[in-house]
Amino acid sequence: MGSMAAPPCHVVAVPYPGRGHVNAMLNLCRILAARDGVAVTVVATEEWLGLLGAPAALPDLGPRVRFEAIPNVIPSEHGRAYDMAGFLDAVYTKMASPFERLLDGLAPPAPAAIVADVFVPWAVGVGARRGVPVCVMCPISATVFAVQYNLHLLPPAALGGGAGASPDVADASCLIENYIPGTKSIRFADLAPTHTNATMLGKILEAHASVKKAQCVVFTSFQELESDAIDAMRRTLPCPVYAVGPCIPFMALQERTATADADGYMAWLDAQPAGSVLYVSLGSFLSVSAAQFDEIAAGLAESKARFLWVLRDADARSRVRSLVHGHHDAGLVVPWTDQLRVLCHPSVGGFFTHCGMNSTLEAVYAGVPMLTLPIAFDQPTISRLVVEVWKTGLGLKDKARADGVIGREEIAVAVERLMCPDATEDMRKRAALLKDAARAASEEGGSSWKDVTSFINFISH
Repeated sequence: MGSMAAPPCHVVAVPYPGRGHVNAMLNLCRILAARDGVAVTVVATEEWLGLLGAPAALPDLGPRVRFEAIPNVIPSEHGRAYDMAGFLDAVYTKMASPFERLLDGLAPPAPAAIVADVFVPWAVGVGARRGVPVCVMCPISATVFAVQYNLHLLPPAALGGGAGASPDVADASCLIENYIPGTKSIRFADLAPTHTNATMLGKILEAHASVKKAQCVVFTSFQELESDAIDAMRRTLPCPVYAVGPCIPFMALQERTATADADGYMAWLDAQPAGSVLYVSLGSFLSVSAAQFDEIAAGLAESKARFLWVLRDADARSRVRSLVHGHHDAGLVVPWTDQLRVLCHPSVGGFFTHCGMNSTLEAVYAGVPMLTLPIAFDQPTISRLVVEVWKTGLGLKDKARADGVIGREEIAVAVERLMCPDATEDMRKRAALLKDAARAASEEGGSSWKDVTSFINFISH
């Protein structure tokens, strides 16, 4: 798919086929390829290359990032949420063979390393068979990685079992740091529902078993944000650890002077008062229930806050407009945004988020406080970090009723509080400090810049 010069360090990148994982890997590839002498080949399924529009639609990744495709040997992205176990089985068992065949046909130079998502565990075996170092990329938080890598240290009660366990161990509020170093403030309850599902737990354990055989681990987080977990994993893992984040599209943000604005959202933001807009995005994969969705819309209307809500589904956008019509005229609902650019806009004063790692890193980089509503996977743990460790946000999950739904009144009160500068002055100061730390980490001489240098030197030699 195009020619490329032969620099001394050629990296082959294999993302897990999910939107957040792919985005994290592409941002890492951009960071690597910005260094002299590094080129990257990203390998994805034919469907995913179509979804990305690669390579023509990705000029921001630079000329030293190219794309190669393997056949669609896994279920379609459009249906994976309905059978996650089956999707994971396919990723774990069906991608290795076509990937190896693709390696045989790659143009020189030979790969210096394979960088594979932690949830593409077969890559470690492929590298071992071919004598190519495999570096595991962790697109989840370093804290969640520390938990998952050390799940064997937890009592069975933490994972939904443990009949007869002592009350303190069975208590969902029990702190994981009592068992696993570097997991400050994380509780047993934060592992549900993903880690308490036997099938998902098995897949997590299988992925982390392969980490022990990898040549290094790369975190998309950065040292100043998750120092406890990163330092703990540097002591625990049998291989080098590099924290190179935030792996978000900040380089593209710095280079572009304009962004696509077909829906007029940037012009709308330009017209709003500073710090007055709540940006709402609850992820691109899993979604809240229909009842919760309606309560969120009603809560936003009751709060009277200006909001920009990104919703890909056209029916969902219509539903929001109908729910807030007549009650609130200061909201805009759009199908897509350039999220980091939106978060960095001066009119944005808060972020209502599901706490996916990429979105969280973008909010940190932008210095925007968060209102958190985690759904699954690593999101409850990241929410706990935001609210209790970094103290840069408010949490909604503990406000749920008996049916699991958070009511509109609680949402409206939380939105009003988040968007009141006087009520959140300390939170905003802490968010500003983390913003400065994120930007300093990625600049020349910063902690992540140094780790990128060390990582490239490691795989080059």
